[in-house]
Amino acid sequence: MLVDLVEGLPQLSRLGLAETQANVQVLSAVGSCCRRLQELDVSHCKKVSPRALQHLAYDPLAQSLCCPVLRILLARGLEPSEDGMVAALAFLLLALPCLKFLAHSAVPDALRLLHDRQLDGMGDTEGFPSLEELGRRRGAAPGGPWLTLPLRQVEEVEEPALAAIHAVCPQAEEVSVWLGDGPAGGWELLGWGRLARLTLGCAGRQGRVLAEVLPLAQRLGPRLQTLALHGFCCQDELSLAALLASCPGLQAFSAELHAPPDTDPDRETLVEPPHWDTDLLPHGLPQLQSFSLALAGTTGIFSARHGLALRATLASLLCHAPRLQTLRLLGVPFPLDSVFQTVLAAPGPPLLELQELSLAESRVSSQTVWLLLASEGHLRRLDLSHCQDIHRRDYDSFLQAVRKQRLDLEIAWE
Repeated sequence: MLVDLVEGLPQLSRLGLAETQANVQVLSAVGSCCRRLQELDVSHCKKVSPRALQHLAYDPLAQSLCCPVLRILLARGLEPSEDGMVAALAFLLLALPCLKFLAHSAVPDALRLLHDRQLDGMGDTEGFPSLEELGRRRGAAPGGPWLTLPLRQVEEVEEPALAAIHAVCPQAEEVSVWLGDGPAGGWELLGWGRLARLTLGCAGRQGRVLAEVLPLAQRLGPRLQTLALHGFCCQDELSLAALLASCPGLQAFSAELHAPPDTDPDRETLVEPPHWDTDLLPHGLPQLQSFSLALAGTTGIFSARHGLALRATLASLLCHAPRLQTLRLLGVPFPLDSVFQTVLAAPGPPLLELQELSLAESRVSSQTVWLLLASEGHLRRLDLSHCQDIHRRDYDSFLQAVRKQRLDLEIAWE
């Protein structure tokens, strides 16, 4: 049925076959018939083998390349350890000249294979050209430097592979990198000329210090549009503010940070100011639309100094992010009431575009919720799950006020 369907729709530009019975016959039909296909999804198709992927890109009977304008190929969930998968992905990367994004966990391995030119034993089989022959078709000179690929997005890159993938994919605009526990391997010095969306995750047990990201953020500067950080240690309380100040063009930011180890919360007591100074980020983030910050104390406890710096950063950020639509502050162990009081009393007022606010597991009282309900914004969803200072009677009062004012607002609490 899928073969008949594909053969009858030669003008397709997008095709979703995820979790279907797609196999080598189906992908062969796609490759031979859908010459205008730009996007294809074969994720989690149990019958899609490495050979099936090769048939998508090359017709051995006609001895011709297929899918000449395919830009996006999603192949997540295919068995990465299956024999020949890495070579098949390398085949796709060479055979599809317009490919901008190939989603599969073994793509970094395929890119390293091409970079190192480890092509022995991958000769012509069943009518398919070898990787060397495909490279020559793309303009790679024998014995000379290997060609570069037009990929714009690369996922799940491990730190040791950064240099090779940077060399093969110099036009990358979006990259996600997993960092180990060892000393920085040059990643803080690497910067793609077009890189605009970056994800950094700590794969090791110890994690990395957030301040290590600062040189890279300063180098990318205003070009960076999206930044996501996972598993970093917030050892320097001002590192988050410095990081945000280095990226004034951010449209989306998310971070999962944990406390530094062996922090003594009773070592010092600092007085919370009556009003937060919002000049910590004087230029703000005028393009920011989504901000997410999750804090975890798995290795230590955030100190009072961390609390002051964090709340000053949030107050300044929220006062200078006029386009913010989604805000998530998760697991913040410091009272946030004064932050929202400062922000909602500021000129403008800020948060007018805010539609989704999540304060799950954070310290916020009913007073802040009442301020939000009385504000002039367009809030559509408010998540107060597991907020220890919000009680059932407060939640019932919020719902009653929403009904009375006929607000289009959903409030979650438990």
